[in-house]
Amino acid sequence: MSSSAYTTSSRGAAALTLLREDDVPRWLRSAPATHRRWLQGSGFRGRAGELALLPADAAPEAIFVFAGDGSSTDFWRLASLPTRLPEGVWQCDDLSRAGADRLALAWGIGAYQFTRYRKADRAPATLAWPRHADRAAVERAVDAAALARDLINTPAQDMGPSALAQAAAKMARRLGMKSRVVVGDALLKNGYRLIHAVGRAAADAPRLIDLSWGNAKNPKVTLVGKGVCFDTGGLDIKTADGMKLMKKDMGGAAHALALAQMIVQAELPVRLRVLVPAVENAIAGNALRPLDVITSKKGLTVEIGNTDAEGRLILADALDEACRDKPALLVDLATLTGAARVALGPDLPALFVDDEPLAAELLDAAEREADPMWRMPLWQPYRPRLKSNVADLNNVADGPMAGAVNAALFLQEFIAAGVPWIHLDLFGWNPWPAPGRPVGAQAQCLRALFSLIEARFAGSARRRG
Repeated sequence: MSSSAYTTSSRGAAALTLLREDDVPRWLRSAPATHRRWLQGSGFRGRAGELALLPADAAPEAIFVFAGDGSSTDFWRLASLPTRLPEGVWQCDDLSRAGADRLALAWGIGAYQFTRYRKADRAPATLAWPRHADRAAVERAVDAAALARDLINTPAQDMGPSALAQAAAKMARRLGMKSRVVVGDALLKNGYRLIHAVGRAAADAPRLIDLSWGNAKNPKVTLVGKGVCFDTGGLDIKTADGMKLMKKDMGGAAHALALAQMIVQAELPVRLRVLVPAVENAIAGNALRPLDVITSKKGLTVEIGNTDAEGRLILADALDEACRDKPALLVDLATLTGAARVALGPDLPALFVDDEPLAAELLDAAEREADPMWRMPLWQPYRPRLKSNVADLNNVADGPMAGAVNAALFLQEFIAAGVPWIHLDLFGWNPWPAPGRPVGAQAQCLRALFSLIEARFAGSARRRG
């Protein structure tokens, strides 16, 4: 996937110079007079985000200014280069190891194009691999982001539950993972009644995708991804505006598969399991109804306060299944609540974790990888709001406030004691054009989560060795 963004040959490459904002005055003092006059005449001010093409006798030259603060804003400035620079090969070698990795990673992510249904307006510029760049690590991250974005960008007509299962199986075969899928009424026989109830009205049967990889003696890491391939809201139907982007409601599943790909390609010393409940929340005569009561895999009965709060239902069965293995780390990823987006907008996934050292590690990784998220509270005083008069709990709280917190508290009911658990409520979509980020699917949390898992398990394996 990443091969089109890079080349190993620098023959005929145009020169790209990256300048920290603070270094621009010194660079200008030593630059040729022709360049200084050109930049002055073009209104160049040396501020972060500015790109200037310079006159050259042979191949073109360009300078790009960035803040150099390691922020996600700076990362996306770099990611804008493949579409801001003219087509062709560009070379930038005066970089540290960290700088080379950062440029190559941002370049590959910024060069992404979704071309399944139409050709791109132009090809992205190509980067000659910078010296010192860790190509394997960069390509893992770029390819994972592209996988997640491809899956999310694909409309539901071509990415229903069966197609999502096929995509997962294809990835599993390519990576040497084992796969198993529980489909339709077999869900009932295996106790996954919530998954079945949400997806039973769709023509494309609901299913639970179950992938595994690695030595059984290694620490267990389990990823759970919400796979609602389209969400009408069910009988509590969404508005037209609310339904429009619901092809992306399987974004959690896309991210879980992408993260799994990174882990397997890096051969981290873990026993990996990936669980994806894949459904379409459709409307038909047999659709789930408000105030129905469904018995979960765990045995807890759930009253359906709203059929549009379906993601937490399918995750509940998958999380209970995950906990039966007692993993050393359990991560669920889900496009779960509009409330998280109201609170944090599209760029910041909402992080819920009740383990302080684990939270600190992940937030440190997020900052280091320029892959931001924001911690939200698992505020236990709100738990009584999930009370039901006829069942063990309701899938929604009484009243409109703290929707993301209430959803996380609902999921927590299905987490076994002692299992380290991370819940990420993400958006997976860029709603407006931004540097390096066209409108469309966006990969979030992958680099931060991979960094955490690598440090926790590969690092501990090295220390044991």
